[in-house]
Amino acid sequence: MPRVRRFRRRRRFSVLRLFAKGFVVLAGLWLAGFVIFLAVVLTAAPPNPMPHAGGIVALTGGDDRVSAALALLADRDAPLLLISGAGRGTYLGDFTADDAAAATRYASTITLGHMAGTTHGNALETSNWVRAHGIHSLIVVTADYHMPRAMQEMHQALPGITLIAAPVRPPAMRNLFSLPTLRLLAGEYSKYLVVRLGFRRFAASLITQD
Repeated sequence: MPRVRRFRRRRRFSVLRLFAKGFVVLAGLWLAGFVIFLAVVLTAAPPNPMPHAGGIVALTGGDDRVSAALALLADRDAPLLLISGAGRGTYLGDFTADDAAAATRYASTITLGHMAGTTHGNALETSNWVRAHGIHSLIVVTADYHMPRAMQEMHQALPGITLIAAPVRPPAMRNLFSLPTLRLLAGEYSKYLVVRLGFRRFAASLITQD
């Protein structure tokens, strides 16, 4: 009996040690990927000059995204704008005063998307809009930290469409080394990994819009 107990203890210890090693490896891979993700986010910038496109999509989640998209529309970088994930009951006049004035001026070229509640939903809503308007190139406007996941979703939903990233630096990114910002970035990177690894349906049910 003592030998059997020692064997069981050794086996249990070996399994625990194997799990511990696996956890350390996975944590190391996650951390290395997170560093790369930070570098991509911090160096992200819209192309200059911005190439002309068939349309613009702004993924809601911050007033600065809508402002940036309206500025692109005003500069005639594209003739049409979709504001995706605006929420039910939202109208052009519901934005900030400056945005509302610009939105009203270009109202005939702006579509408000009310159906999307996640980034995956944004991509599906955008896909329907792109097909309806025969668009072949698209400027994507969202926060810089959200852009990697948004572009991954857009590429999946819009095969054959040229996508141009126009990242916006939100207020949350002004103090990179604050705990709330690092928590935001770590959460976003984890969401990106879920989508990147192909668990899109699972992510769509758990991940809210950003």
